Amino acid sequence: MSRQIIQRLPLLFGLVLGLAEATTASSSHAGDWPQILGPHRNGFAANETIPNSWGPGGPKEVWKVEVGSGFAGVAVKSNHVILFHRIDEEEIVECLNADTGVRIWKHTSACSYAGGVSSDTGPRCVPLISETQVITLGVEGLLQCLDLASGQLIWKKDLDQDYSLRDSYFGVGSTPALWKNVLIVNVGGRGTSGIVGFDIKTGNELWKSIDDAASYSSPVVTSIHGEDHAIAVTRMNVVSLDPKNGKERFRFPFGKRGPTVNGATPVVMEERIFLTSSYGLGSLLVTANKSEASETWREPNLLASQYATPIAFGNHLFAVEGRQDAGAGSASLKCIDTAGPEVVWEESGFDYGTLIAVQNDLFFLTCGGDLLRIRANVNKFELIEKAHVLNRTDSGYRLPALAAGRLYVRDDNSLKALSLIP
Repeated sequence: MSRQIIQRLPLLFGLVLGLAEATTASSSHAGDWPQILGPHRNGFAANETIPNSWGPGGPKEVWKVEVGSGFAGVAVKSNHVILFHRIDEEEIVECLNADTGVRIWKHTSACSYAGGVSSDTGPRCVPLISETQVITLGVEGLLQCLDLASGQLIWKKDLDQDYSLRDSYFGVGSTPALWKNVLIVNVGGRGTSGIVGFDIKTGNELWKSIDDAASYSSPVVTSIHGEDHAIAVTRMNVVSLDPKNGKERFRFPFGKRGPTVNGATPVVMEERIFLTSSYGLGSLLVTANKSEASETWREPNLLASQYATPIAFGNHLFAVEGRQDAGAGSASLKCIDTAGPEVVWEESGFDYGTLIAVQNDLFFLTCGGDLLRIRANVNKFELIEKAHVLNRTDSGYRLPALAAGRLYVRDDNSLKALSLIP
């Protein structure tokens, strides 16, 4: 697989100022992007300060590498970029140097997945980086733990063999979550192995819970009134489990029989949990306490997003409305006041895509390859700048990652590191 180093990243970054507006690029102690949707699994880049503009011509390409199939975005910790993809009959985990794109190590595993609804046969789950380990979950259900420094295999589990996974449309696709030493996996196994907790050090099963098929939504772990909750969307429900033992605290129906999927990750806003899905489901808001929850509202027409996770700013959500398979220009951006609930503003005519946030700005990466920088303005749609950064992809999404002033983006054939520092 060839690698082409386009240019090197500028040495100076913006000074870290939390959520303050950046005006210069001097020095930086930037955050990592160690899992799906960033360090807190809410779409926000932490400890990142970037200039008000990426400069004329769009973000500068630092390096570019060829990649195989798969929907998985990268995870980033320090100078390590973890790429998870498939070439021929192997799923490949690669650690790349963040400055150059040069491979540090590589780990391969056999994969024979032939595809379902999608022609893409690669992994769907974003890698998860702990302090010293990398967790990957392959499209056939191979759960692996690798050493971050060397790529050496620490342990692995064949979830299909151990838990008899149920048939799905796109293979296995829910990225695991980590709570202390417990790796929480939306397995979707038969019997009471819908969600399973594993010891991250050994791979041993610690607990298993609920009888439901898996979704493509990734679990989140949060504290509500001092009590830890693992919130997971399954094929037909949203559930809260005690991450210590898997004990179910509450559940609400959220799913539909037939050719449907749940793809967006739950959005936690203090004690409120927001969910959205397409296929006639719409949106749901529940309010929780330590051990129980109540349904605040359920709205089929407020927002229906196929897999893009909304970004929360206080009571407001910025979200992508629509479905990727509805075609180019069929999606819209919405700002929603969850207290109403009501749509505050909507801007239409976009390709479907995904959102992340840094400071007070949103980055919207579309399947058409456009990158839009949008101010998180609850009063109106405010486009700051736009650039074309990737080839169009019709096969599936790859979530971007933002770390140390670089934005990592994937299309069907390449991974690029883009500098947001002019």
